[in-house]
Amino acid sequence: MSTGGNGGEQLTRAEYEHLQAELAELEGPRRQAIVEAIAVARGHGDLSENFEYHSAKNEQGLLERRITILRNRLQHATVIDEAQAAASGVVTVGSKVELQREDGERMEVEISSVGGVSPESPVGRALLGKSEGDEIQVEAPRGTWRARVVSVGRAS
Repeated sequence: MSTGGNGGEQLTRAEYEHLQAELAELEGPRRQAIVEAIAVARGHGDLSENFEYHSAKNEQGLLERRITILRNRLQHATVIDEAQAAASGVVTVGSKVELQREDGERMEVEISSVGGVSPESPVGRALLGKSEGDEIQVEAPRGTWRARVVSVGRAS
């Protein structure tokens, strides 16, 4: 785990731990289950026409790819100091932001690399570093829209 800016994604401590838990599950029980499924399928005879074998081998390839991606994300991730981020009042990963769009609609978003609005998305990019009262312009695939940051808090 890194604490310096090295081009990796920023994660909250909870997000980092969530990814670590997923990796442990994939490397342990899930990997073992696939190895067992391959062994059982191999016991069914002719591998050239053995659907279970080919299916299990395909699933193994997908699992190993996901493990590689997770390891890479965790290795290059920066865990942010949430107390410092909260005190700063600016939008960072882990912020819960209330917006008021120019059409009057209010919306709340959470900036998160794990299950929220990605910091790399158009909305995430427009919000990072902004404070309460700031105006943003979002360059979205369906068109550009504007909003004002109503509040910045931390996700619980």
